[in-house]
Amino acid sequence: MDTRTDNGMITVSQGRVTLSDRRTQRRWTVDVAPYELCAFPVTQARYAQVTGERPSTAEGDRLPVETVSWWDAVRYCNSLSLSEGLTPAYRLLEEERVEWDRGADGYRLPTEAEWEHACRAGTTGPRYGALDEIAWHRGNSHERIHDVGGRRPNPWGLYDMLGNVWEWCWDVYDAEVYGSYRVLRGGGWFDEHWSCRASVRRRSHPTLRIDDTGFRVARSLLGHGAH
Repeated sequence: MDTRTDNGMITVSQGRVTLSDRRTQRRWTVDVAPYELCAFPVTQARYAQVTGERPSTAEGDRLPVETVSWWDAVRYCNSLSLSEGLTPAYRLLEEERVEWDRGADGYRLPTEAEWEHACRAGTTGPRYGALDEIAWHRGNSHERIHDVGGRRPNPWGLYDMLGNVWEWCWDVYDAEVYGSYRVLRGGGWFDEHWSCRASVRRRSHPTLRIDDTGFRVARSLLGHGAH
């Protein structure tokens, strides 16, 4: 149902996903328009190619880039867009504000709903497969990060959606309680198995850099309606 493009992006079909938050016991349903999502988290080699920087704690071209903030991820998306002649998705404003231009064809972070829709890949359980087969987590990672693509992908061809590194999403976590904190998804190499589930939400300040947090990029498919 999904197709891989030459640049490693996979076209994800539209759908509907129900998100949940254990802290507030809230559940909400989101309709998701078709979009593209990279099959892998951004690697250190790719990040260095686009930005000229290697911020990660661990070293390796095929390792996911980590120790990158939400703001670093946003700036990467804009730089990648400009390098490919695309319109940047984000406008960086004063006072650490950012606007998403939803009519832009450039790269961006997935929304939280897009992330979970892609992670589940049509499955309904907490994970899209046996955890040790699909994810690097505390029980099998030997407490270190691993190259992308080393575990089995989900049914839509997306790798490392669970485990290895947490992934920044576009969304604010809970503005009334946590202000500008943004959503992280997926679990990481140092997390216990219960954190590596499709529904788990984590939050962090958009300037925080930590060695189990990275991201992957998305692109809107324009003309398919709003997200």
